[in-house]
Amino acid sequence: MKTWFITGTSSGIGRALTEALLAQGERVAATLRDVSALSGLQARYPETLWTAALDVTDPDQARAVAARAFAALGRIDVVVNNAGYGLFGAAEELTDEEIDRQIATNLTGSIHVVRATLPHLRKQGGGRILQVSSEGGQTTYPAFSIYHATKWGVEGFIQAVAAEVEAFDIACTLIEFGPTATNFSGSIVRATPMVAYEETAVGAFRRAARAGTAFSEFEDPATVAQAMIDVAHRSPPPLRLVVGNYAFGRVRTELRQRLEAMGA
Repeated sequence: MKTWFITGTSSGIGRALTEALLAQGERVAATLRDVSALSGLQARYPETLWTAALDVTDPDQARAVAARAFAALGRIDVVVNNAGYGLFGAAEELTDEEIDRQIATNLTGSIHVVRATLPHLRKQGGGRILQVSSEGGQTTYPAFSIYHATKWGVEGFIQAVAAEVEAFDIACTLIEFGPTATNFSGSIVRATPMVAYEETAVGAFRRAARAGTAFSEFEDPATVAQAMIDVAHRSPPPLRLVVGNYAFGRVRTELRQRLEAMGA
């Protein structure tokens, strides 16, 4: 039995992963803004589900919740940084507040959680960190510039941290998947459109998103969750795990184009 610490468990991949782990007999420390969202699961798994309210943008709260979780559960084998959301709009269309909140949640929030859990992982002699990124951590779409900034940023952060903590038997894996059949699109914050961008790549993508044709396929959240569970048991684990044919194709094309641009 492994014990997992997961952020952003109220819905989406975080919820799917929590449910799958509990069904498989694992222990989960599930964190989210409103713990009442897991009341049903708490009733079904009172012995293996531990919950706590956590806003990842608050570093003091991240440290306090991490300390409580390790104290209550003893060893935590896997930390999953999952909390985040999408911000849709051209860079010029977004407000300062929208940009600041996106970065504070997706990028700085992930950094806070890693820094809060590392002392405990070192003390216990090792563990795993799974950082939820996306194929958007290596590729881009118009109208997602700040979202991509957070995902590309967290990829650089985790890759560097992986080298920093390898000597402590702590391994890191970036999870990169494509569009997934969750409520992600429903939680996206959308900027007020500017007429100037109507006939640009932004406008075209906005129209495709409204029509439901922006993406050719969607991953099953349960499939993504199981891939994360499986990689946590691999030794040694990969630095990056690309999940699904859509994400694999997008990332492979992007990397090939970069090599070609370099003349390699």
